Amino acid sequence: MKGRKPESVIAGSHPIATVPNPPTWLSKDAKAEWRRVAPVLVERGVLTIADLGALEGYATAMGRVREAEAVIRKEGATYIAASGPKRHPAVTTQDAALKTARLFAAELGLTPYSRSRTAMQGSAADDEPSPLDL
Repeated sequence: MKGRKPESVIAGSHPIATVPNPPTWLSKDAKAEWRRVAPVLVERGVLTIADLGALEGYATAMGRVREAEAVIRKEGATYIAASGPKRHPAVTTQDAALKTARLFAAELGLTPYSRSRTAMQGSAADDEPSPLDL
């Protein structure tokens, strides 16, 4: 995402209190990722109904990463074409899914950097008035 990041992160006013079940349409690997991270987000009090789409996107992307990895392990990262060695399409799929997952992870606060920014902003908010208070 380009542009300036917001000065402060405002937690949802109505966080989800219980871990929601993953959508039935998610792949097996995506459901496993949902079950791994959803409890963490609920425990932190940062997951709201509005965030479920981002969580679905993150879980789908991570599921795709794992599915592509299984193909790469089975078939290899390259194949021999008439013109010589070529990159397996699963490698490209995996790269794209990793980028997507990284973006969603940052939005959900699942990366060390995104968590540290939120923590720093929380302590700075105690010292200065919030733009919302003005």
